[in-house]
Amino acid sequence: MSRFFSHRLDKLTPYTPGEQPRDMQYIKLNTNESPFPPSPAVVQAAAKEAGKLQLYSDPTCRDLVEKAAEVFGIAPECIVMTNGSDEVLNFAFMAFADEAHPLVFPAITYGFYPVFAELNRIPYEEIPLAEDFSVNYRDYLNLGGKTIVIANPNAPTGLCMPLSEIEEICKTNPDGVVIIDEAYVDFGTESAVSLIDNYDNLLVTQTFSKSRSLAGARLGFGIGQAALIADLHTVRYSTNPYNVNRMTMAAGRAALVDNDYYMQNCRTIMENRAYTTAALRSLGFEVLDSKTNFVFAKSDRIGGETLYKALKARGILVRHFDKPLIRDYNRITIGTREQMETLIATVADILGDTNPS
Repeated sequence: MSRFFSHRLDKLTPYTPGEQPRDMQYIKLNTNESPFPPSPAVVQAAAKEAGKLQLYSDPTCRDLVEKAAEVFGIAPECIVMTNGSDEVLNFAFMAFADEAHPLVFPAITYGFYPVFAELNRIPYEEIPLAEDFSVNYRDYLNLGGKTIVIANPNAPTGLCMPLSEIEEICKTNPDGVVIIDEAYVDFGTESAVSLIDNYDNLLVTQTFSKSRSLAGARLGFGIGQAALIADLHTVRYSTNPYNVNRMTMAAGRAALVDNDYYMQNCRTIMENRAYTTAALRSLGFEVLDSKTNFVFAKSDRIGGETLYKALKARGILVRHFDKPLIRDYNRITIGTREQMETLIATVADILGDTNPS
């Protein structure tokens, strides 16, 4: 770092994105992107707006917000659009957490939570997962005004909590905001959006990156009661009121119009997830019961890092986390059936098993 870098940030450890190597062609199963392209209508909508890039985007995101409100069955004032769900999470940390309301989140979860906490100088506590890697909801009851953040389903484990447990967390923490990060909710989990009307302390965040094939467009959103969303708008207008560009806004609205196309893609991914889980288990892997577009798996026959490197050498990228409790595991994004069949055959070859079925 330079000699000018603020001492306030010199201990900051930035988030590490999934690798995007260009040295060869890979089957990319490492960053939880959709294997399916956007619908033709989405591409057309974005292309149309590309011809108007000399003009600022609508800071209210009105057309997009109104369509999202229709799809999710909420009032427009209960939703905020952001540059990916990372931005709404950062806004929420800025708006609802401080020394009087420290953050609490699982010790194994989305890696951006501690980064945002440190960036915003917010004290935080990491609560260990249960032995089976699940989030024990009882650990989050009656925390007395702390700001709670839970990814549901969680990453990188893929496990989810039932809605009844989330409701209990909201109910027993009336003086603290409960943030439920639903980046993977469309792959088999019930959304906490249905609880919004009952809890003024609940914020639900989602993204278009996974289930709606718009990872490269950067679009996310938050849903909560109007007063909570107004707070997020205050932060948004104080940082970047034009945070969603014209092409992304148009693409997002078109994706909501084509919702059936994307939900069918989600169903296909869930079918491929079931195939991959069964195939890996037949090879002796332990695979957690995922409700996401990835699986979290380990084998007693090969270390996590060794398998990751062996797959990469053969043109397949998966995600390995070098953390003590999970370093034996790899997170594997679910792709097309052909991609997953190639993965299974390659893993079997690496293990010396010529009969993966």
